[in-house]
This record gives sequence, structure tokens and C-alpha cells, in this order.
Amino acid sequence: MGESADQTTKAATMQSPKYTVKDFQSDQDVRWCPGCGDYSILAQTQRIMPDLGIPRHKIVFVSGIGCSSRFPYYMETYGFHSIHGRATAIASGIKLARPDLTVWVVTGDGDGMSIGGNHLIHLLRRNIDVNVLLFNNQIYGLTKGQYSPTSELGKVTKSTPYGSLDYPFNPAALALGAGATFVARTLDSDPKHMQSVLKRAAQHKGTSFVEIYQNCNVFNDGAFSQFTEKETKDDTVVFLEHGKPLLFGKGRDKGIRLNGFSPEVVSLKDGKHSVNDLLVHDEQDTTLSFILADMTYNPKLPRPVGIFLSIARPSYDAEMQRQIEFAKQKRGEGDIAKLLNSGETWIIQ
Repeated sequence: MGESADQTTKAATMQSPKYTVKDFQSDQDVRWCPGCGDYSILAQTQRIMPDLGIPRHKIVFVSGIGCSSRFPYYMETYGFHSIHGRATAIASGIKLARPDLTVWVVTGDGDGMSIGGNHLIHLLRRNIDVNVLLFNNQIYGLTKGQYSPTSELGKVTKSTPYGSLDYPFNPAALALGAGATFVARTLDSDPKHMQSVLKRAAQHKGTSFVEIYQNCNVFNDGAFSQFTEKETKDDTVVFLEHGKPLLFGKGRDKGIRLNGFSPEVVSLKDGKHSVNDLLVHDEQDTTLSFILADMTYNPKLPRPVGIFLSIARPSYDAEMQRQIEFAKQKRGEGDIAKLLNSGETWIIQ
């Protein structure tokens, strides 16, 4: 009787292991440039993993090509360093074949939004239960500094010596337009905020899309400095908190209100406006999420950071499993050999 109880306890322990951060740190030397924002993203991801309560052998990190794509080497989980732009497609296949696994995609603004853009939008619209981390440094870092799909208009690089003519992608707006059910933005320089966003993304059932502003200190240093430096951050960033008014500024004395459907900055010090006039964030308001995402490149408005949208919708993988079970109940398990030899078959001499 005692032995049986011990075995039960052991089995329960194996199912719910107690991990520490070190359990998710692999033995590989981390090979990013000193000072790269990727280090922070890796550290915060490793820090949240023990809190998720998921066994390491049930976690898979999939990456494409780029600086960010070395990520799977540094996570002590299963990993797949795939090919350029195809991480989302491969991750989709993994999740559909093994719905019991927790799947993460690590990609960059080039890998995910250029060659991999088509795969990304269809992953989002299908709402497959995977988590996408898009490292946005607004440059191609691995190939030494060409402009990327998120580089600003007029960006001077090795491939655009007279300035880029491309208007940049807005990752949050693109994800919302593709029908994403969870869209968020965070900063590599804000560890606590990043941890909270990553935990929410992991808990979401369906595709979660997290854009992370990541500094490339070699080829695009300071691209987001106005949103990360202490001297300017308070006046240039508005943090999105569900159910709370959009306040910002060093003295929390400015806010965002809607003028029709257009957001505008108002002062709370002039006596003309109060907190009651401000826009209150609602993570489940799809229309509001588009309005907030559209603030991204408006120089007159602060940059929204946080969770734009979090809504519930059946995931593709769950619905597929439901169809499979229905088909089994209706037609039985099936026989692959019988299927291949059914219908019109012939022998070629």
C-alpha cells in the first residue's frame, strides 16, 4: 500500500515538475552582439517558463533565419531552427500534429514580415494555438544593416543609400487586420512589462502575437530610444491597461481622448479636461484596438505599448481535433492501406 502511494506521488511529481529559471537555460554559449536587446528577451522568456507549469518536453520553440532565430539553441526545451520565413508554417504543422505541445515562434521583422509575411497572416487568421514573438529592430541585423519592412520612410542603409521609399509595416495593425485574437507590444528595456505580456500571451487560447521593440546596437542603435530612455519615455509612451484611462506624461497629467474616431492628446492641467474625458482601454473592443494601433506612426501621439486586443474565438487546432473525433465516431478509425487501394486503381505494365 505504501509503495503504491509512493508511485502515485512520483507520477504526480513527474507530471507537474517544479522548475527554476536555470532549468530553461541551455548549455550553449549565447552568441549575440554585446548589448543586443535579444539578451533581455531571452532572459524574460526563461523567467516566465517556470510559472507556466508546463513540462519542458511539452514545449517547442521554432525560429526562422535572423539574429533572433538562434533563440531555440538557448532554451532548454525542444527547438527547431527552420528556414527563412517558414517558422510559422512549421509551427502550425507541429501544433496540428501534436496539439498537446506548447509551441512558440521566434521571428524578426525581416523573417516574419517580408519572406514570411504570407505564412504569418494565415497563421493569425486561422487562430492556431501558438505564440508568436516578433523581434522588431527595424533593420536586417544578421546580413549587416539593410532596411527591413518596418524601417522608417527615408531610412538610409547600405541597400538604400538615398533613403528608403517604402512605407513601413505596422506589425500590430497588420496582425489585427489578419484577424488576430491577441495582439500586444512590449519593450526589450522593460523586463517587468515584458514578463507580464509574455505570461498573458502564453495563457491565451489561439494565436498570440507579441511585437517586441528590440534594439540592434550595432546596425540600428537607438531606433526606439525616445520610447525607452528615462528622459523621454513618460511623454512618448502610453501603457495600455484594461479598464483604465489612457494617461501618460511625467506627472500623469496628459491623456488620450477620442474626437469622433480620432485620438488626440489633452492636458489635465489646463482645467478644461479631466480623467473622465479620457479614453478607457478595453482589450475586447476590436474597433478600439485598430484605433490604438493606428497611433503607432503618428508623431503627435504617444506610442501605445501593452495589450491591444485579447478576445476569445475557437482555435483552428481545437476545431480540427473536434472534426477528427467526429469522423472517427461516424466512420471508425480508418485503414490507410484500404484507403490507398480503394476506388479506381490500376497496374502499369
